[in-house]
Amino acid sequence: MPQPRPRQTKSRKPPVKLDGDALLDYAVRSLSDHASSSDELRLKLRRRAANSADIESVIARLVELKYLDDKRFAEMYTTIRVENDGFGRARVLNDLRARRVNPKLAEQAVSRAFEDKDEAAMVAAWIERRMPSVAAGGNIGDERKLAAAYRKLRRAGFSGSASLTALKKFAAHPELLDEPPPEDEPSED
Repeated sequence: MPQPRPRQTKSRKPPVKLDGDALLDYAVRSLSDHASSSDELRLKLRRRAANSADIESVIARLVELKYLDDKRFAEMYTTIRVENDGFGRARVLNDLRARRVNPKLAEQAVSRAFEDKDEAAMVAAWIERRMPSVAAGGNIGDERKLAAAYRKLRRAGFSGSASLTALKKFAAHPELLDEPPPEDEPSED
């Protein structure tokens, strides 16, 4: 019987450290592949910079060239997450924070994107598109399925009250669905 070959592990080489000009080229290539906030790019550049003082000059140059603009990034990202993906306010805000966008800029972009949106219509569209078994199922009597649907809507960023209102239409016993406590609502800070 043949002996199993020893498992080979790939050793990752540390990234090559880059000087100022090479770091700028790396940043431009990175932005052409994947839009980023300035803090997100700054974090990426820290791993590659030979001299940490080069990072701020690269960021400043990218801002000067208009390759990097956090306000434009936040608005574009928010529009995509709302219009294409159909996510709710809390999810989009959390995603922007995860992308290291300034909280004030993130809140402004999200407020603008949701100022003319009807959350109930967004929840209904989400259920129709992302939860066809709920939309087609009609009278759902299983509490676990309703709870799972509620959690999915909350993860998508919709408020507890809008989620429950929408799910009551599909529940076999809508009177059993309680309203969420006030602290269950996404914060407006």
